Amino acid sequence: MFKNKTIRNIVFLWLAWVLIVIGYQAWAAARMQPQRPDYARPFWTPRETTALAQAGKPYLLEPFMNQQVCWDSEFYLSIAVAGYEDPLVTKAEVNLNQFDDDPLNDYQRNMRSIPLSYAFFPFYPAMIWLFMWPLKLLGMNAIATATLAAVIVSALGALGGMIALYDLARGELEDSGAWRAAFYLIIFPSGFFLTMVYTEGLFVGLAFGSLALLMRRKWVWAAILAVCAALTRSVGVALVVPMGVVLLREVGLRNLKALFSRPYLGKVGLTLLPLAAFLAWKISPLGQTFDIIQAAWFGRGFLEFGKSWESWKYAFDQAFHSGGPSMAYHMMEMFFSVVALIACVFTFKRHPEITLFSLTVILFALFSGDIQGMYRYVLAAPSLFLFLSRLGRNEAFDRAWTIASLLLMGINAYLFALDMWAG
Repeated sequence: MFKNKTIRNIVFLWLAWVLIVIGYQAWAAARMQPQRPDYARPFWTPRETTALAQAGKPYLLEPFMNQQVCWDSEFYLSIAVAGYEDPLVTKAEVNLNQFDDDPLNDYQRNMRSIPLSYAFFPFYPAMIWLFMWPLKLLGMNAIATATLAAVIVSALGALGGMIALYDLARGELEDSGAWRAAFYLIIFPSGFFLTMVYTEGLFVGLAFGSLALLMRRKWVWAAILAVCAALTRSVGVALVVPMGVVLLREVGLRNLKALFSRPYLGKVGLTLLPLAAFLAWKISPLGQTFDIIQAAWFGRGFLEFGKSWESWKYAFDQAFHSGGPSMAYHMMEMFFSVVALIACVFTFKRHPEITLFSLTVILFALFSGDIQGMYRYVLAAPSLFLFLSRLGRNEAFDRAWTIASLLLMGINAYLFALDMWAG
């Protein structure tokens, strides 16, 4: 692989990008302090972005690499260090009556304090835990060790995503365009998340890697990465869609009976493997508690059309009538959601399998019930970067998009480093 000059350049660019982003966040945090609180989401961010908002959250207060840790990072680190029932992590008081049809249930008996960690999938924390073992030789405390391990896992995932995206794009865009697609991934306005203590880096590496292997008909490895992706984020199960499309193309719509023949049964099983892994998790205690926390605390769910519509109306109103931080934030969220959808329109003919996965990722996010973090979620849609790289054949667009992306990524990376809302 490293005999390919472009792959070597991608690795060198990736390493420089990791060091630059982490160095920039440390420098920016030392150079200037924001005016608190943050009104990006007026109904909740003001109370969560005060100077003392992180008090009592030890996983977010560790000084080592603190600029790479914020918000959900607390739960990934907590699971890796102490498991899902960590007494130090933020908890929610949940009335289980709302999840039971029995009207005679006793209110107090059904109140339970549940760690918010249960709202997060296990594979990323498991990888953090695995990488912590050799890092323990450095002699740091458990939280610092977990933080370093998490950044390494995220960054390596981002590298895998860059290489996989290069491989996916090379057939259409040739070497220069494929290189550009990988570059656009890491400079996207939310691209800094790929090396934070968040799932974005690992998920992109797993999902894009699975797609690249699938396009090369490496079924076993594609299925393995798809399973890992499905246990990293729920939308990873959507990889069964491109796998199913490729399988149907091999068999032919007029010969569906062949799916039950010996040559294809194995591929059918591999195609369904991510779904099977997801369902196994779903019916486990982890999956059942996940549903409770998502509904009771985070307000998200699967295809919540009504709640999503109300949230989109609110976002539209904030983007065009509120002014200030809320206007700027919601305009960014809406703009990149639209760009991602447009990308799917223009990549479907050439890359139907990749586009269907991308579209599923986008629609799952858009109809999850709460419109926030959209510009972060579209990072997992490879069609977005194939489309942008196609436009990047025009040198003026390439330079303009690079400038705009880097400026937006810089401000968002700064906000994240100072515990402000960055999506």
